[in-house]
Order: sequence, then structure tokens, then C-alpha cells
Amino acid sequence: MSIAQVGSVELYYEEHGSGDPLLLIMGLAADSQAWMFQTPDFAKHYRTIAFDNRGVGRSSKPPGPYSIHQMADEAAALLAVLQIERAHVVGVSMGGMIAQELVLRHPQRVRGLVLACTYPEPDADVERHREFTLAQFGGSVDASGAMKVDLSAINPMMFLQQLLPNVFNQEFIDRELPKLMQIFGGALQWGFSMEAILGQVGAVMSHQATDRLHQIKSPTLVITGDADRLVPPAGSDILAREIPGAKLVKVPGGSHGFNFETPETFNREVLEFLAAVKG
Repeated sequence: MSIAQVGSVELYYEEHGSGDPLLLIMGLAADSQAWMFQTPDFAKHYRTIAFDNRGVGRSSKPPGPYSIHQMADEAAALLAVLQIERAHVVGVSMGGMIAQELVLRHPQRVRGLVLACTYPEPDADVERHREFTLAQFGGSVDASGAMKVDLSAINPMMFLQQLLPNVFNQEFIDRELPKLMQIFGGALQWGFSMEAILGQVGAVMSHQATDRLHQIKSPTLVITGDADRLVPPAGSDILAREIPGAKLVKVPGGSHGFNFETPETFNREVLEFLAAVKG
């Protein structure tokens, strides 16, 4: 458990296991604890590095705006701090967007690439979902796309609870709600900045990589749940179609949080893919 100074921010990171390096990049509003069902398996095979993106957990939480480019450069800088020249990279949701920019901006840093439940740019469904979610908290999106919301009126735990039905299947929520709230509650102990979270939301909504995906040379696995309500699986179809040689896996019934709900499937697919990456 360590802190790396990366430019103007501090990034909290943890290392588990040994072997070839594997960098895990988490999604919006989640910290490195959200890899809890992956790190034990991955650490059996790799030097596994999980970190908190800017805006969450034990990393710095500067005010926005944020960009995916910025967070990708910070991930590359973290690898440099750790004296890692190349690593396998697994990104989930927003982390998958960061991973796309990481391989596009720093291709020499990425060996095998896994893009999970993510997209190359937001579509109309994603925009409608943002507007609906903001409206639930009394906010709105203006004509320029800027978000307007009274941050002081948002309870962090209520915000996280509001996310649950979009991230997980209802059966899983009913069965594991105490564990989920324990995990989210644990994240809150390090401080929770709604301004920083909205910075991440802004980065996610401005991500644009479709026209550059053909430049990706790293072997790539695109994996998603076919029942993802937060990030439509159509985004994975585009990624797999546009990235040369990419492999596409769709998990039947998988939610956006399928790495939580079915970690055995997620871990198996990722580890089998990475084991086959040469060079």
C-alpha cells in the first residue's frame, strides 16, 4: 500500500503477487477495493497493481474538469514510477476508456489489453441515462452539455445506492446488499467528493476514441455482459470491430458489474487471454 506522486496528484496503489506486471484500472466512482474479487486470482500469476484514479479513494481529489487523456497519462506515469516498461492492462468501464487512451497515447507501455464493459464514445442511450440520473438529484444538463446540480444536496451513500440497480442484476442486489453497502461504505471512509465524481462523469462523457481504434496494435480482449444496463453492449461491438484482431466475449446475463457478480467467469476469460499473449 503506497502513494505515488504523479504530476500534481497523488495516486494510491497496491501491489499483489509477482511475475509479469498487470495494471488494473477501475471505473467511475469506484476505488481499488472494487478489484477484490480479481486480485487474489490475478496475483497468483502476475505482479498485480491496482490503484485509485484521481477523484476517488486515497488518491487526490482535485476539482474538475477531468479528462480520460489526463487519467491515461497518469496511469502511464504510475508505471514509470514503478519502473515498469510494459504491462498487461485491464480496464473496467471508465477504466476501459482510460486503457484505450493509455494504449493509444503510450503504446509501448501496453502488452495485452482487456477492455471490459466499456465504450469508445457515448451514444444517445448513455446521454439519456446521464440526464435521467442527474434529474433524480435535482440536476440537469444544459444546451452546451454542462451538468448543473447542487452538490451540497447530494448524500454520497444515496448516490451510490442509486447506482446499484444500473450496475448489478436485481437478484444479486437482493442477495448481496449488505456486502455491497459495506464495500461502498468502506470507500467513503477515505473521503467522497461529489465534485470529483462529476469530474469523472465529465471525462466519461467527453471520451472519443472510435476513429483511432484502428491504431491499437496490442492483442485485445473486449468483454462485456449482454445484460449491461449502464454501458450498452453495443459499445463493445464497436470496439471489437474497430480494433484489429480483437476478441469479443459476451457473458450471458452479465450486468455492468459482472466482474463482481460472476468473478469466476470474468477472471477465467481474462487470465486465459493474457496467458496467450506473446511478446
